[in-house]
Amino acid sequence: MQKFTLALLVVALTAAPLCAQEESAPMRPAAKSPAPKSGSKPKVPVPPKNAPLTPLSQRDRAVQLLNRFTFGPRPGDIERVLGQTPDKWFEQQLNPTSISDDAVNRRLNDYPTINMSPEQALILFPDRGMIQQVAEGKRPYPADPQLAALYEVQVFKYNQDLDTKKINADGKPAIPPPSDAQLASRKKEDQATASRIFGDLFSMPKNQRMATLLKQSVRDRIAFTAYVAGDQKNLLLADFNPRERELFYGMNSNVGASYQIISELSQAKLVRAVLSERQIQEVMTDFWFNHFNIYIGKDSDQWYTTSFERDAIRKNSLGKFRDLLLATAQSPAMMVYLDNWLSIGPNSLANGVNPANPNSKRGARGLNENYGREVMELHTVGVNGGYTQADVTALSAILTGWGVDRPNQAGPFLFDPKKHEPGPKQWLSHTIAGAQATPTPNAEGMKEGLEALSILAASPQTAHFISYKLAQRFVADEPPAALVDRMTATYLSTDGDIKAILRTLVQSPEFNSKKYFRNKVKTPMEFIASAFRTTATDSANPGALVQTLKTMGMPLYYALPPTGYYITADQWMNSTALVDRLNFSYALTAGKYANQKFDSSRVLALGLMSQPATKLNPTNPGAPRPASGTWVPGTPHSVEVSSNIATPLTPDAAGSDVALHVLETTLIGGEVSTQTNQLIHKQISEIQTTSSTDTLILLTALVMGSPEFQLR
Repeated sequence: MQKFTLALLVVALTAAPLCAQEESAPMRPAAKSPAPKSGSKPKVPVPPKNAPLTPLSQRDRAVQLLNRFTFGPRPGDIERVLGQTPDKWFEQQLNPTSISDDAVNRRLNDYPTINMSPEQALILFPDRGMIQQVAEGKRPYPADPQLAALYEVQVFKYNQDLDTKKINADGKPAIPPPSDAQLASRKKEDQATASRIFGDLFSMPKNQRMATLLKQSVRDRIAFTAYVAGDQKNLLLADFNPRERELFYGMNSNVGASYQIISELSQAKLVRAVLSERQIQEVMTDFWFNHFNIYIGKDSDQWYTTSFERDAIRKNSLGKFRDLLLATAQSPAMMVYLDNWLSIGPNSLANGVNPANPNSKRGARGLNENYGREVMELHTVGVNGGYTQADVTALSAILTGWGVDRPNQAGPFLFDPKKHEPGPKQWLSHTIAGAQATPTPNAEGMKEGLEALSILAASPQTAHFISYKLAQRFVADEPPAALVDRMTATYLSTDGDIKAILRTLVQSPEFNSKKYFRNKVKTPMEFIASAFRTTATDSANPGALVQTLKTMGMPLYYALPPTGYYITADQWMNSTALVDRLNFSYALTAGKYANQKFDSSRVLALGLMSQPATKLNPTNPGAPRPASGTWVPGTPHSVEVSSNIATPLTPDAAGSDVALHVLETTLIGGEVSTQTNQLIHKQISEIQTTSSTDTLILLTALVMGSPEFQLR
């Protein structure tokens, strides 16, 4: 493995196809996302800015759409898009409710919390604080008998933790820790208990097993969920319904099971990315979540993030930008992440100021400017949007009172008029006529925030900043200014209609030119999802994928700064990252990745079946037919061009050459450098495989680990 890893790095460091441009977006330099692992970066030449815009062939246009607006084309997708026409495919994707997504919906049944309110999810997977309240009698056990049984286990574990931490007056533990022999004996007893209970459960009808398990003593429930053998556990979990699986995981977890909410959300995101037919909706949900980033590890955002993505982001991902902005602003997740729920008007009732008593003493609390700053700098007008520090302070005052009701108990968004700063505010070039201070609080102050956010959404600076970010995500790291200007005009003329802006982008000569074809480097998530999609592999273990993304430097929902994860090549393209990706590719294709099934022969067969028609060439019978149908924006007709999509075959090509050609055409769908092919052939000749199957596995891994596969 090490030999061909190092060889492919040579390609990574020298190959010309890696031509992503350097970032120039106005980002906050002081708040970068966690960088991926260090390593030398490939030299990536930037194409000349005055290069002519040569139109793409009709086939390459389909590839461009699939590369940019899905998490990777599956075998046969290019032909399906061409048969439907790229424009019709795109329009259908812009209306996701018109697309059946039954397969992914069935898989999502494994993650019930993604459809729950934050409060429901927290009750199912309580945090340590909630378990402590129940243990101390300050909160009742749930009325639901099944949930009550789960809480019994959690309370038992909580009390055990307390006992182990008790210290006598002499400084020694009140309960001496067990010896190694005692631990070994206890483990053996628990394993025997787990085996006995499994035998009892498996002899019963499936619908009676969980009820029987919950009737066991608390100690036996803990022993069973901790020590039931792997194969036995898998058999049992496969027969449980989703709610029963949740109960099992809740009893198996440590005190404070709320991290299960995060696990479900992360796995569901990968299931959607790989399997969903509504790909544009998923891509845009990913884009907007990153734009309005929150950090799931921040306080109560561990149970608010699910509803933030579902109700604020996904619901508005293809609507009007104003609605999206307002939805994020009224999300408890955003109020917690950027601390606006802690912001208090200096002259507000909550700060001790009584308008009926001019001599009332003001408290020490005041504004928190985090959200007021970021909503302008990162969400709307951008860092060069023309605002000042005084505007940040004024907007923060306008947004006082926007917060959360009972954040530690998963309460909803709340406007608290007692915290709102009274009086008019001068902000940007506007006077916001603020609510006057009154002894009796009222909700008039919330209108100030709605007015200010609506002004931001309608701003030309916002139109340009959002257009730039979209063009950077879907066209180039350094997007063409002319395209950004046209998208900006569309934004302003359509009141920020996201679908209309995307249409302007997709119909543009820039998007449909060779200059901007396969020039974007995949993020780790895009790489992982595309590896499964392009090989038509079912992601049987999404939890393993979540861990792999963490290893690759992109843990889902854990981008700490409000900038989110960077979407440009310089953040993800380095030699260490390529080693990680190639090693993942080899483990996956060799069947050594998290018990994931992978069939390279099936990938080859699907590739053969989805090959475009060929015509014989007297000098090169194996050469593919030149692609036809160059699409010219604004015209319904096409012209013939010559553009091979993979390395041509020779008449005496060996079987491995044919397989490599098919894999490159299927998995990459674009030109493959001579260097890549030479090094792949070199590895095949140097590594002694024992069978044609092993050779095919190695070929598949090398193609997936090649620099060209890292591009979209």
